[in-house]
Amino acid sequence: MNWLALLALTGLFAGLGMALPWLARRPVAAQADLATTLDALLPQTQCGQCDYAGCRPYAEALAAGTAPPNRCVPGGTRTRDQLLERLELWHLAEAYPAPRRPEPTLARIDEARCVACTLCLDACPVDAIVGARGLAHTVLTDECTGCALCLPVCPVDCIELDPVPPAAWLWQAPTPLRPEHLPRGHH
Repeated sequence: MNWLALLALTGLFAGLGMALPWLARRPVAAQADLATTLDALLPQTQCGQCDYAGCRPYAEALAAGTAPPNRCVPGGTRTRDQLLERLELWHLAEAYPAPRRPEPTLARIDEARCVACTLCLDACPVDAIVGARGLAHTVLTDECTGCALCLPVCPVDCIELDPVPPAAWLWQAPTPLRPEHLPRGHH
């Protein structure tokens, strides 16, 4: 009978030994799935304003429970609310105020000092910088988010962030064309 009990215990422990690595991986897989879901809720600007290297690292930190859900500045209140809902923390919304938007800025390159190294092109998450190796670079102001990721990579410090005047913060509606300004036959 001792041999039978020993054999049964050995089988039990062997089964547990084989099951434990699989069981240990399950929370990691669930965390990775949650990170993917949270990443899909983020705006994918890769701006770094949340103090993470991009949207995916922020989503992974959220899934691990090491980051608060109110760090996404471009996503604002809507993204914060979606993250709280998905993390089942909606009842704590008052504890996580909406992310504060910094004053808007735009990158500006001093083309006379630019050495055309292309490092800023790679750093820009929204492709707002145009240029080529050996040719001066410039910023497409309509695309620039003012994230400042281009600043630290510039070897000659020729990029600066300029504040955007409040008058430019709002979209200006175009003036409608009057019928007398249309080509003949299009009235």
